[in-house]
Amino acid sequence: MNVYEIITDRIIKELESGIIPWEKPWVNTSGTNVARSHNDGRIYSILNQMCIGMPGEYATFKQVTAEKGTVKKGAKSSPIFFWSMMHKEVKDKDGNVKMKDGQPVMNNIPFLKYYSVFHLEDTENIKPKYVFSQGHVAENAPIAEIDKAVADYVSRAGGLTIRNYEQGRSFYRPASDEIILPHPWQFKNPESYYATLFHELGHSTGTEKRCNRKMGGCFGDEEYSAEELVAEITSAVLCNHFGIDTSKIQRNTAAYIQNWLTVLKNDSKMVVGAAGKAEKAVKLILNIKEGSDK
Repeated sequence: MNVYEIITDRIIKELESGIIPWEKPWVNTSGTNVARSHNDGRIYSILNQMCIGMPGEYATFKQVTAEKGTVKKGAKSSPIFFWSMMHKEVKDKDGNVKMKDGQPVMNNIPFLKYYSVFHLEDTENIKPKYVFSQGHVAENAPIAEIDKAVADYVSRAGGLTIRNYEQGRSFYRPASDEIILPHPWQFKNPESYYATLFHELGHSTGTEKRCNRKMGGCFGDEEYSAEELVAEITSAVLCNHFGIDTSKIQRNTAAYIQNWLTVLKNDSKMVVGAAGKAEKAVKLILNIKEGSDK
């Protein structure tokens, strides 16, 4: 089983048990209620937040023993996935290494790797080094805070508009760079309205002048499904960032889960790509600088 299959298998198992992994309350980019490295405090990526299991600090077996701690008997490790680079010399059709300015031309090939970590609760004699908050779920959607963040993103996006009409559809139209939504009062609760808005904001980041994703495709095909997953993860992360109770969001959960099970079983690389693209989308919307997460 390759790394992509390992990740997809973990996500599929959660979906099959009725859990939507990208809606876990600890997928949170604000620095609280997240999984992070005990070694340096860096917050793990969205992909790792979805895969790892629970918030808190994590350490490798080597880091635990270096601090004179022990791993509890029977404790299970979790994989942390990361990108590494393989450097390969470029050769011409005759098999000779291509040269430029006296140096061989190199082809840098990214590939996915992982290492194993233990939650500090599964260790002994190791104390957390970073303040850990249990996070929060707002009783009501923090409308003023969200509206301010959305207005800031629209201002920075340059040309994006959000329009509300009394109708039953929501979508992002790339040709005119506009988001079309029903009015907030048409939704059953504020959480559902903002989750829908966040989904369309996710789509809006895909244009060439923003995150430059492939956004074409027809309903049901691979490109369409991949872009939908990016928007879904983006929406879930933004909901959790602002403390919105996602249990109030209206959807046919069984059908929703079955749809993603079918899609992910057909493409083991989709969830990895979507999580990485969603991370860029979230950072763009919230104006978080690159390099702040692991």
